Order: sequence, then C-alpha cells, then structure tokens
Amino acid sequence: MKINKKIAIIGCGNIGSSIAKGLLKAGIISPTKLTLTRRRKEKLSEFEEKGVNVTDDNIAAVSFSDIIIITVTPHKNKEVLEQIKKAISPKKHTLISVVTGATILSVKEIVGNDVSVIRAMPNTAIAIGESMTCLSSDGGKDENLEIAEKIFESVGKTFVLKEELMIPATALVACGVAFFLRAVRAASQGGVEVGFHAEDAIMMAAQTAKGAASLILEDGMHPESEVDKVTTPQGCTISGLNQMEHNGFSSAMIKGITTAAEKCLKF
Repeated sequence: MKINKKIAIIGCGNIGSSIAKGLLKAGIISPTKLTLTRRRKEKLSEFEEKGVNVTDDNIAAVSFSDIIIITVTPHKNKEVLEQIKKAISPKKHTLISVVTGATILSVKEIVGNDVSVIRAMPNTAIAIGESMTCLSSDGGKDENLEIAEKIFESVGKTFVLKEELMIPATALVACGVAFFLRAVRAASQGGVEVGFHAEDAIMMAAQTAKGAASLILEDGMHPESEVDKVTTPQGCTISGLNQMEHNGFSSAMIKGITTAAEKCLKF
C-alpha cells in the first residue's frame, strides 16, 4: 500500500538516507513524491538518479511536501525548525522528529502548538532495514501516527508508546544495540578460546544470535521456552548457562539497561 502524500526528509545524513532507501525499496512512495535536503546536495546523487527530488533548500522542500521528517543533529535542530516554521501549515503538514532528545513539546514551542508532531526514535540498525523504532504522538489524528508507522516499518519494526517512555526505550533499543553487540563479541571470544579463528567465531556467534532472535520474532515464543528446548539434564548447555548466571550475566544486562536509562535522564 503506497503513501499518497509527499514526504520531505530534512537533513538527509545517515539516518535520513536510510529512511529514504527503506521507503524506495518497499515501494510505498513514488520517487517523485520524495524530497531530500542536505547542505551538500551532491552527496544525494544516488537518489537523484532514481528520480527523487534533491535540494539544499529546506523551505522549498517543506512547501512541496505534506509530511516533514526532521533528521538533523541535535545541535542543528532549533536552527532548522526556526528556518522552516513559516513554511509549515498546521492544516497541511505533519512533522516527524527523529532528533535525539527533542521532545514533542520542545518542537511545538518553535513550530506552533497546532502543528501535528510525532517523535520517532530508531536505532542504528536502520542502516540495514532492521531498526526497532519507537514512536510517540501528540494525540493528534490517528491517521498521522499510522503513516509514521508505515514509514518506519519500511526500515524495521515499530512500537508506539507514551512519550515519557522514550528515555527507557532509548536504553533498551538505542543503547541496546551496543549491549547485544558486546554479547556477540563475548561469545566470539569464547569461541576463540575453544579453538576457532576470530573471524570465524564472530560470524558463527552473530548468526547464532540472529537465529535466536528470529525464534522470538517469527514464532512469538518466550525466550525461556526456547532455552528449555536446548537444555537437557546434566547437559553442556545448562552447565554453561548456570556458570554465566553464577557470574552475573542476567544481572549485568539488567543493570546496564537501568544505568543507561538513569544516565539519559540527566541529558
């Protein structure tokens, strides 16, 4: 199902480009209805070759579009919002902010309280279309949130939550990528110790982690039910698991997430 509205992605760096690629790959928007902006627009030549509108004029991009996705860095956010606010029409536009730390209230304080604003927080796996993106709305039209879900489902999975849960979500979803990567790295180091070359151990550990996650995502199983399937009485799996737990494996992961959330509160 296509998105019939025109979309502008403002500040199209890594995240913006990933969203654009996801939309085009999924075929849910015509290239001619997508506009990308960047100060050095020559860096968007690959999109221009596909028929996407490319410009360094943020105001023109906003005027041409119905949905505005802001993907600039946090220190540029206020400047860009101040620049485009006069071109934003509350009756026409929906604004989706992908700027880290920018609350819906802080965006509305610049663009106006009557503008529909949705906050989105993807993670770095957006680059390969496997992001977990959390979404919060300002309570406006449900249609706007549905469109945001459709956009970000083209680059992974989405989850709608209350905005006050965005900080905990940052710890679990955004920081979580690093936590799981560290777990894969630790598993590969164990693989090296038991006899594999480093590059082989990393590949095997990563594929094993991918398979384990897929069991949950595709079959809807609880992690422990899958654990039970591979733990036999007096077996090697349960021995390994128990040794990990004796050394605080689960506690360390839980503490890492809660500590990251506490740190996010200070920003």
